[in-house]
Amino acid sequence: MLDRRVTKEVKIGGVKIGATNSVKVQSMLNVRWDDTDGNVKQAIELEEAGCEIVRVSVPTLEAVKLIPAIKSKVNIPLVADIHFDYKIALESIEAGVDKIRINPGNIGSDERVRAVANACKSKGVPIRIGVNSGSLEKEILAKYGKVTPEALVDSALYHVQLLHKYDFDDIVISIKSSNVIDMIKAYELMSERASYPLHLGVTEAGTQRMGLIKSSVGIGSLLAHGIGDTIRVSLTANPVEEIAAGFDILRSVGLKTDCPMIVSCPTCGRTQIDLISLANEVESRLRTCKKSIKVAVMGCIVNGPGEAKEADIGIAGGNGCGVIIKKGEVLRKVTEDKLVDELMQEIEKL
Repeated sequence: MLDRRVTKEVKIGGVKIGATNSVKVQSMLNVRWDDTDGNVKQAIELEEAGCEIVRVSVPTLEAVKLIPAIKSKVNIPLVADIHFDYKIALESIEAGVDKIRINPGNIGSDERVRAVANACKSKGVPIRIGVNSGSLEKEILAKYGKVTPEALVDSALYHVQLLHKYDFDDIVISIKSSNVIDMIKAYELMSERASYPLHLGVTEAGTQRMGLIKSSVGIGSLLAHGIGDTIRVSLTANPVEEIAAGFDILRSVGLKTDCPMIVSCPTCGRTQIDLISLANEVESRLRTCKKSIKVAVMGCIVNGPGEAKEADIGIAGGNGCGVIIKKGEVLRKVTEDKLVDELMQEIEKL
């Protein structure tokens, strides 16, 4: 198990992050704010996909109506994403949102910051301070000359200090950058300077392919070193894809174990079976499986059993056929068209 950094526990609706709680996967709705039905429908889809926290843009006072509409249809916590307007924050809190994302330094006078902090405190609503490379204060940019990890951390701590003035510390911090190396360094620095839970993400990561790669490097590197309490994989894609990607990242670093780990060989000239299709089918059919097992899909009967000896169960393909392997031992030979079905039967027995 990873030696995770212990942070302050923060409760978002019925979900806890930080401390010794599991890393939570979240996403954000991307339907226009004035399409209430569309936002509700997407929130339901995300919850069904396993999303543990969902965020919605609330750019206007009229958009606050999204909060009760969404909360009436899903059970996962709802976060309101707010920029600049403290009145929207106050109305969102009154409407029953479970967390707000707002930077207190951007909402004006001390009185406004106090009003938001007090409203959140009275309702038990935490605040996520969300700093990114495009939101740095002019003074901080002038100090460092450009966006740097240190500048991102200074900005986040500035916003934290504003909330501390009003005895508010129910805080989550994100310090995202589209530059993966800067993002990693910023979170490493923040983990040394504050004990608040960290929301990990690479902002503006890109399309489904490149966004997943950048997020896996950035988020995965930090998780592997025990840093991070909740994650969002930002993709220019259907948000449902972000959930699958997030759980796959957690699984790859051993932080999600209530599911199979699939290993498959990259194929070579010895492969005599359609291994790519087989591996994809196995992955698809195990997507809802909750067993903590290792499943191997190998392309060679000669080397497959040996290469799969650390797996709980697996298959190795030959010329139009294959074998079922359990703990490195061959159970039986099976025709190619029956391989996956027979594998699933053996998995059901485990």
